[in-house]
Amino acid sequence: FRPQDGGNEHFCLVFGKTREIASKLKDETLVRIHSQCITGDILDSLKCDCGQQLKQSIKIMAEADEGVLIYLAQEGRDIGLLNKLRAYSLQESGMDTVEANENLGFNDDERLYHPAKQILSHLKINKVKLITNNPKKVEHLTKLGINVTQRIPIKINPNKYNKKYLKTKSKKSGHIL
Repeated sequence: FRPQDGGNEHFCLVFGKTREIASKLKDETLVRIHSQCITGDILDSLKCDCGQQLKQSIKIMAEADEGVLIYLAQEGRDIGLLNKLRAYSLQESGMDTVEANENLGFNDDERLYHPAKQILSHLKINKVKLITNNPKKVEHLTKLGINVTQRIPIKINPNKYNKKYLKTKSKKSGHIL
């Protein structure tokens, strides 16, 4: 999916029975909206839980034989790869992820969910069971007119490298872990 403003392309994967009935869906659809994380999704970084969340979401949808994974080109909560690496450096000096983003001149989360709304509209989906730990994502989608009927949590076991990151996501960003 190419944004009209010429921004980066987003994509989605449609799983199982959702492929066959996408244009006729009346019931809620299992959906994961995942923002690009090269370090976590591809390099399996231990500093975040992104790759684990992506894999767990795919597993949930595969086991349910249905779902839509929307993959947004919004690296590092949409601050970009280079700035995310700068934020990592600041975190090494003691800042948490929110403080590091703010120190670089960003909000704690710069993502927009209009592309997800457009993709869901294209697929004729307006009722979703959202796979997320982020209640703000539910709020954003609801404001965009997507009926989120259920929030499905993703349980990730922390490690010694992402424990502080996950604590910050919970305490400062409101994630339910």
